[in-house]
Amino acid sequence: MKILLIDDELSMLEFLAKTFREDGYAVDTSSDGEDGLYKAQNWDYDAIVLDVLMPRLNGWEVLKRLRQTKKTPVLMLTSRDGTPERVGGLDNGADDYVGKPFEAPELLARLRALIRRTSNHAQPRIELSDVVIDLTTRTVTRAGEPVEFRPREYAILEYLALHRGKTISRTELYEHLCDENDDTLSNAIDVHIGRPDRDPAQPRLLHSCLRWGLMGFTFVASLASDLSSEADLRGPYRIACYFI
Repeated sequence: MKILLIDDELSMLEFLAKTFREDGYAVDTSSDGEDGLYKAQNWDYDAIVLDVLMPRLNGWEVLKRLRQTKKTPVLMLTSRDGTPERVGGLDNGADDYVGKPFEAPELLARLRALIRRTSNHAQPRIELSDVVIDLTTRTVTRAGEPVEFRPREYAILEYLALHRGKTISRTELYEHLCDENDDTLSNAIDVHIGRPDRDPAQPRLLHSCLRWGLMGFTFVASLASDLSSEADLRGPYRIACYFI
């Protein structure tokens, strides 16, 4: 998942960016309201963490202008934590509110819940067939056995699971899983599909397939263990999917 963090306190900006990245998020940052609004309007984010008191353009004005064109979920972050301030923020389009000082675990929990709600999946677990994805601990089990994923691989699986039923383009995956520090020409998504160093004793959960030269991805509850090779996934009835 990719978030935009807007805060003019550089120490707080660096701390939160590090915290979010360690929790598996791709993070773009901005230290003032004008730059933050530009990024929020021109790129798609799964959530925005927005400070209120900032130079050039405060958080309320950023939120007001953003809501004219976008519905990106926004979590307001400020030292003002009185009831009128919270009510005003929520009434003006904020989706949640955390007052400073705060505990990082609570902020992370609120961010996870906010993203789940906007993905129409309020529960912290996704269960499909014999696969369980725990969105809180970021772990995956299959038939009760843990399946190991690298952080980027898990991010791919989680995004597709939260948007199952839709076909997701490689571009959309890249935009939601890679931040502004990633190489725009990188094959960051493709490199994690069927990586060669995976434990051969573990059945693969991520497979890619191609149809008529068009590549896209979706989440399908289908066991891939009986598929003997990548070529088996390229038949006329399989449309650009990850199979799990």
